[in-house]
Amino acid sequence: MKVLRWIVIVLAVLNFGFMTIDGSRALLAGDYFRPETGEYAGQLGPWAAIVSAIGINPESTFMKSVFIAWGALGLIFAVSFAMRVSRADKVLLFFNLASIWYLVAGTLSSSLQVILLLILRFNHKRS
Repeated sequence: MKVLRWIVIVLAVLNFGFMTIDGSRALLAGDYFRPETGEYAGQLGPWAAIVSAIGINPESTFMKSVFIAWGALGLIFAVSFAMRVSRADKVLLFFNLASIWYLVAGTLSSSLQVILLLILRFNHKRS
């Protein structure tokens, strides 16, 4: 089970760390990381359509700040989980469920973390 915990921790740090870096870069340099080549060159990820649909400009200072705050909180929860802080697994589970909107890589990472956290939780209750 230690391996599953470490997989969750690594995925959380990568996922939420990237969100923090991407939001910080967007706030400081004026733009998020975007693909430079290929079919999606210059475009934001599918998450931009989701936030636009609810009336938030994906390139607004507000959204960039949300990325930073969301990523930083996710990192804090990942560290708390690694340190076995009480209920950190529940908070990280909730946070990953709420992060599924961050399509595509974030969705995969968060979904896998949710599955692993539920497996860990189920196994903990059985022991």
